[in-house]
Formats: sequence, C-alpha cells, structure tokens
Amino acid sequence: MAWLLSIQHEDGAFPGHFGEPGSRPVIFNTGQIMHGMLAGFLQLGRKDCLAAAVRAGHWLVRQQDADGCWRRFEHNDIPHTYNTRATWALLATGLVAGERKLVDASIRHLDWALAQQRESGWFENNAFTADAAPFTHTIAYAIRGFLECGVLLDDERYLRAAENAARAVAAAQRDDGWLAGALDRDWRPSAGYCCLTGVAQMALNWIRLARETGATQLLEHARLGVAFLKREQDTHNSDPVVRGAIAGSSPIWGAYSRFEFPNWAAKFFADALMMDMAETTIPPVATRIATAREAERV
Repeated sequence: MAWLLSIQHEDGAFPGHFGEPGSRPVIFNTGQIMHGMLAGFLQLGRKDCLAAAVRAGHWLVRQQDADGCWRRFEHNDIPHTYNTRATWALLATGLVAGERKLVDASIRHLDWALAQQRESGWFENNAFTADAAPFTHTIAYAIRGFLECGVLLDDERYLRAAENAARAVAAAQRDDGWLAGALDRDWRPSAGYCCLTGVAQMALNWIRLARETGATQLLEHARLGVAFLKREQDTHNSDPVVRGAIAGSSPIWGAYSRFEFPNWAAKFFADALMMDMAETTIPPVATRIATAREAERV
C-alpha cells in the first residue's frame, strides 16, 4: 500500500505496466489500483487511501469523452468495454466519498459499455486488440463490472447485461469445467487452450449472480470451474515459485500469459474458493459501503 501511494502521479494517475519509472498511465490499471485504495480505507480505515482513490477518480473523469468512453491512456490505444471493472472502482469511490462527479462519470461509461452489448450478450470492443477474439479473462472483467455496478446502483439494466453474458459463457463451458481461452462473437471457442484466470473470474461471476439475481443454476458452472482449477493447481512442486500457483493458460504455452504464473490468476482462484466456501462477497465493497453510509447517519 505504501509503495502504491508513493508512485501516484501529482495529477492522480497511477503508472501502468509494473509501475517502473516512465511507464504510461492506463485507464484500466488506475481503476484496478483504486480497488486496492478503497479496500485500504474500508477495511483498514486509512483515509490517505480514500484520498488517493478520489484523486485517481478525478483523473479518470478528466480523460473521459462526452459519450462516456475512454479513448486516451488506453491499452493499445483502443477503447475497451472491460473498463467496466475500472468503472466499478470509480463508482464505489464516488459513493463512499460522496463525490457525485465520479458517480455520474461511472454511469456515463456504463451506458457506453451497455451500447456495446449485442442481443446475444456479446460485448464489442472487449479484446486487447481490435482484430482479436477476447480472452475469457476480459469477458469476465466486463461482466463483473456490470454486475457490481448494478448492485451498487440497484440498476436492473446492468445486472441483466452481466447475467446475459454470464449465461452465454456458461453454455460454452464443458462438463469438466474447461472453458476456451477465447470466444468469438457467437460464443464459440476461438482457442484450443484454457485461460485459467478467466475460469476463476467466471466462477466468481456465476456465484455472485446466483446470489444477487437468483440464477442458482449458475452455481453448478462455478463449482465445475473451481474443481477444474483445483486439478490444474500444482500443490506439490518442489519449486516454491510454482507450488500453489495457477498458470496463465492450460496448457501453459497457450496464448494468455504464455509460460507464466500470473499472480492475479492465484488471486481470483483464492477469491472463488473463499466466496464458494463462505456466503460472503469478495471483495466486500457493497457491504462496506452500506455500513459506511449507516455510520454517517448515526
């Protein structure tokens, strides 16, 4: 936390990539860090973290176009629907801090992103590059952003967008829990490997939707995904770098995070395990915001 606070730019942005000197800010990365800053405030009581999140939020607002889309400071210089996950952090920060400008900007982006969704549930502009089929990783990001913003705003449109896409992904899942690493616009497999991060994220989405919308049949898809990830995790490797980790792809030479063990794969897997075992939300943003609001009224 201290390191992140130390690298925040004067204008509120956070460096992209790995935070190395000279790295360019990225909309999505700044939003991801805002999730951590918000947790620092809601779970650790650190007001400096909330102040940092608010500053980052105002930077995001300044980069936003009038239609709600972000086109500047974007990965590969193209807009991304999966920025709904960054919007989740922006919205939560605005609600906690009482910053209406951040809330309004969040709604503008959600409405832009909603216009990217097709009747089938498919999201346009949702891959890292314009000509590629999106990883299940980015599809899951877009879904989670809509889902959590729908909960925070009590807006059925956003929850429905999340559920429509999540059901389509569920229909593409194999009986053993496997999901193709990328899907085309007809929700057909566009890859012969599995993006393990995407499976973990979708397990989280299916659990959350089952609890928020009553779509309890999605729980079975979540548990199939978690069981598949358990089989993929190497818990006995003599190398501590590998032991307990989750690879980017299965097989490991698949196109997503090739030959790597990304820390966010293990993070989303751990989140899915905890959320399935305990009837709680990971992270508990909505609950914490409700508690903070109640405390203000007392």
